[in-house]
Amino acid sequence: MALLPLQRYKVEGASMEPALKRGDRLLLWKPGAVRRSDIIVFSATGREMVKRVVGLPGETLWQREQEVTLGKDEYFVAGDNPSESTDSRSFGPIRRSQIRGRVLLRYLPRPGRVR
Repeated sequence: MALLPLQRYKVEGASMEPALKRGDRLLLWKPGAVRRSDIIVFSATGREMVKRVVGLPGETLWQREQEVTLGKDEYFVAGDNPSESTDSRSFGPIRRSQIRGRVLLRYLPRPGRVR
């Protein structure tokens, strides 16, 4: 099934607070170039998640006091709220094929959260 260029996503958890809160509605763009600090939606551990890209293919990062070098198709993702986030620190890097889309905008924020 081909991805449509624009898709919707509803934030379910607190892992991206304060940038995104539970109930926020996002518009996703089919990913072209994925850059550091992009917020993406992807599939991992049997569910869809929203996280920030903190490591790009080929980069070396320090994870739990050990060096991790990302492969040519791997990204390291993390939540903005580490105490509430399950991310690459627990399940490792994700592959490009797992990425559903890059967040383009929040189109239906909760009251008082218009940006």
